[in-house]
Amino acid sequence: MKERKAMLPPGDSKLYSRVFENIDRAIIALNGQGTITLFNPTAQTFTGFSERQALGHSFRELFAREDALHTLVADAQTKGRTISAPDTIHLHGLSESILPVSVSACPLLDHDGHQDGVVLIIRDLTRMQELEEAVRRADRLAMLSTLAAGLAHEVKNPLGGIKGAAQLLAMELGEDQLCEYTDVMIKEVDRVNVIIEELMDLSRPRPPEWSEVNLTRILNDIVLFQNEAHRGRGTNFRLLLDPSIPPFRGDCHLLTRLFLNLIKNAAEAVGKQGQIDIRSRIGAEVHLTKPGTRPVPFVVIDIIDNGRGISAEDLDQIFMPFFTSKSKGIGLGLATCQKIVAEHDGFIKVTSSEGEGTTFSVSLPFIQQSDQSGGNSPAMR
Repeated sequence: MKERKAMLPPGDSKLYSRVFENIDRAIIALNGQGTITLFNPTAQTFTGFSERQALGHSFRELFAREDALHTLVADAQTKGRTISAPDTIHLHGLSESILPVSVSACPLLDHDGHQDGVVLIIRDLTRMQELEEAVRRADRLAMLSTLAAGLAHEVKNPLGGIKGAAQLLAMELGEDQLCEYTDVMIKEVDRVNVIIEELMDLSRPRPPEWSEVNLTRILNDIVLFQNEAHRGRGTNFRLLLDPSIPPFRGDCHLLTRLFLNLIKNAAEAVGKQGQIDIRSRIGAEVHLTKPGTRPVPFVVIDIIDNGRGISAEDLDQIFMPFFTSKSKGIGLGLATCQKIVAEHDGFIKVTSSEGEGTTFSVSLPFIQQSDQSGGNSPAMR
């Protein structure tokens, strides 16, 4: 061991220690007898066990419910090579929550090359699963949008003919009482036409107009107007924004539409004397990476209400066009929100339980726009 230390440049041991403490993977080392000898901070976060509870204790006893982990450890010991779990493992800790993870078990060798333990490397897949679900929803919406666009085109033409015929009939009838029926016909045709226009906008929206967007200003303006709109109901809007987030690349009009829709939905869900929190932060869990550019983090905006919540059955459908739990509305609002987020290379997720409120989280790439000469392609600093 002394020889090994002498070969390391000064300060390397401190660097290794910092990497070990800050890496976003849980690292658990076991000796040949299955006793835990290393337990980094991320392992403590994932499992709920403290370092004191883990070090020096039997891995098999501490993680008695984790049969899949025991199998991986045994395979790595007997086969002498790295073994990765083929499927997602659900990790149980001290808390009641279950964490989806991927796990690899690597043989731990001493300086003579003899195996004297195993290292487990555990990665949290929660965010990855959220991203996969966002992609599935986006694909499903794209398919439905294509279908809706074709349907809207086929309906729009005859609808114009119906309206024209009703208007001509009204002119012929003059002051006749039957004009009440033509008025209803024209009114209903206009209502259907509004739905069709929204469908066509969902399937073929205008291209984003990129500029530097001040997120704090957008959210402040929306809350200012919503406070006025709900003054008589006692709804409390609370802004918990990170003032250090600078302007970033986006379409101001589309983002205003996005957050206005989500905040109005939250206000309708809470009723009188409700509470709505709007929070912004930089999320470091996931980064956007595009060819030729460096990875960028996401700006995360959470809209949290203490309203009636959403049932588990409805959660799977709320982004589908025409699905709505409201007595009024046609169910295109959240589908449009998802479309706007997708156009910004972001993703949206919702967490809710009946009677416990709802949280919509919007993640947008934190791309700052530099001086450009003509083009619309983003430049990152």
